[in-house]
Amino acid sequence: MRRGGVRIVWQAARCCCVPLCAMPQTSGHYWAATSVPTPQLHLRQSQGLMWYRSSDVARLGFCKDCGSSLFYQLDDEGRTSVGAGALDGATGMRTAKHIFVKDKDDYYDIACQASQIARY
Repeated sequence: MRRGGVRIVWQAARCCCVPLCAMPQTSGHYWAATSVPTPQLHLRQSQGLMWYRSSDVARLGFCKDCGSSLFYQLDDEGRTSVGAGALDGATGMRTAKHIFVKDKDDYYDIACQASQIARY
């Protein structure tokens, strides 16, 4: 992450885009993210990390200093989604899939060739 009280140790190669309706409390639009098995997510610094219970089945991790959305965890999934915008520098990631496309808004088109999944 570029600044603030959360530092992420990172290795990833895929990215997933989730439209607004799936994550309205996260970005107000689609959210580009990748995921990692939760035990493999290592934070160098976490004093700025806050968690918010966003539903009965998930929670959001965000920076308490600037409000940036950083993480999304579904209960019992064992993985943590990491917002691609929270990562510094070149990541080497490419969009692997778009999920919840059935619910995407009409003001944008999906232009890349990544797979599109109506629901997840």
